[in-house]
Amino acid sequence: MNEKEQQRLMVLNQVERGELTGEDAAVLMGLGLRQVRRLLAAYRKEGGAALAHGNRGRRPVHALSEGTRKQVVALAQGRYEGVNHHHLTELLAEREGLVVSRSSVWRILTVAGLRSSRHRRPGKHRCRRVRYPQEGMLLQVDGSQHDWLEGRGPYLTLVAAIDDATGTVAGAVFREQEDAQGYFLMLREVISGKGVPLALYSDRHGIFQRSIKEPETLEEQLSGERQPTQFGRSLKELGIQAIFALSPQAKGRIERLFGTLQDRLVAELRLAGAATMEMANRTLQDFLPRFNERFGVPASQSGMAYRQPSGTDLAGVLCFKYQRTVAADNTVRFAGRTLQLLPGLERPSYAHARVDVQERLDGSLVVCYRGETIASAQAPDNPIKLRARRTPRVGSLAIPKKPTIPVSTDACDHNRKPGPNHPWRKTLLVTKSLNR
Repeated sequence: MNEKEQQRLMVLNQVERGELTGEDAAVLMGLGLRQVRRLLAAYRKEGGAALAHGNRGRRPVHALSEGTRKQVVALAQGRYEGVNHHHLTELLAEREGLVVSRSSVWRILTVAGLRSSRHRRPGKHRCRRVRYPQEGMLLQVDGSQHDWLEGRGPYLTLVAAIDDATGTVAGAVFREQEDAQGYFLMLREVISGKGVPLALYSDRHGIFQRSIKEPETLEEQLSGERQPTQFGRSLKELGIQAIFALSPQAKGRIERLFGTLQDRLVAELRLAGAATMEMANRTLQDFLPRFNERFGVPASQSGMAYRQPSGTDLAGVLCFKYQRTVAADNTVRFAGRTLQLLPGLERPSYAHARVDVQERLDGSLVVCYRGETIASAQAPDNPIKLRARRTPRVGSLAIPKKPTIPVSTDACDHNRKPGPNHPWRKTLLVTKSLNR
C-alpha cells in the first residue's frame, strides 16, 4: 500500500473505533461523505485491499473525447459567445445534438479559461467548527508580516503552524518574507519535533497551489493534470493531505494566533533586545514552550496522530527540485554553477539523461537520477572563463597602447591657434562682410 492508502486505512480505523465522525474523515481524506461511507463498507467486507481502486490506470469509459471537448470550446467562443454555462448546456443539446452535463461543460470551459458570463453565489450558513479530536490531525499554517522588531531591524514575516486540536504552536520561524523556504523550515521543525501530520490547512497562496489563471505547460497538457508547487510536491511525498481555505475566516484559529503574538511576542523581542532575524529566531524558540503551556488546551482524545517518517530522507523531500539534461561531458548547469557528475558502478556515463537537481535548505546541490544520488563535484572552469582571467603578455604579440597626447587646460594658452574652420574665424569673417 502506498502512503495515501495507508493514511486512509488509519483514518478508517479511527472511524471504526468511534474516534472520528464521517464528516471529519471526509475532510482528512479529501473525499465526499458518500465516498467515505462506501470505502468504509468495502473495508469492512474486503479489508485493506478495498482501498486500492480497481480502475487505476484505466481511462473511464464515459470520458468525453478530445474532439467533443474542442467542439464545445469552439462553440462557446464562436456562435454562443457570452452565454452562461447552464444555458450553453441546454443550447448544445437542443441545437447541436451534444448531450453533455452542465458540470462537464463547466469543467471543459474552465480548463480553457472561459468563465461564465453570470456569477451568482448563494449565501451560506456559517457556524463555529468543532476542533479535531486528536493532536496532529490538522495543522493550520500561514505567514504574518509585521514590524516585529519595532524599528530596531527589518520588517519580518512569521511563518507558523498551529495544531487544531490543542491550539499549540507546532512550529514557527522568522523570515524576511513569506516564501516556500520558510514553510520548508517550519515543516522540518514540526516533523523533527513531533512527526508528520495528517493534513495541512492553508490559504490558496501560490506557495501551496498553482493559480487556475496560470497557463498550462506542455508537460501538464500531455499529462492532463497540473503540476504541484515545490511545497505541494513535498506534501505529496510525505503523504500529507493539503486542504485549502476559501476565506480567512475559515482558518480563524491561526489568524487569532497572530493577533496574540503581535502583542506578546513583540514585547518579548523588545525585552530580549532582538534587532536581527537571527536574534528574533532565538527568542522565538525560547518563547514558544512558555506560550504553549499558557494557551494550549487538552485534546478531546489522548494520543497523537503524528506519523514518524521511517526511511524518509527529509533533506531530499523538503527542498527545491528542478529537472535538467546532462551535457555530453557529464556536466549539469544550475543557477550559474556547473556540476561534474562522477562515474558510478551501475552507470559510467549520464550524458543526455534527465536528472533532478535538488537545492537543499543549506544551499548545497545534490543530483539524483531515478531516486538514486549521483556523486558530483564542482566542474573546472571552461576555456572562455580562463581566457577572461588571463593577464596581458609582454612581448611582440602584445597590443601596444596608443600614446596619449597631453591636452592643455590652461585658458590663457596663447600658443594654441584656432583652426581654419573654427567658429571664431567664421564669426570674424561674417563681421568683416557686414562692416563692408
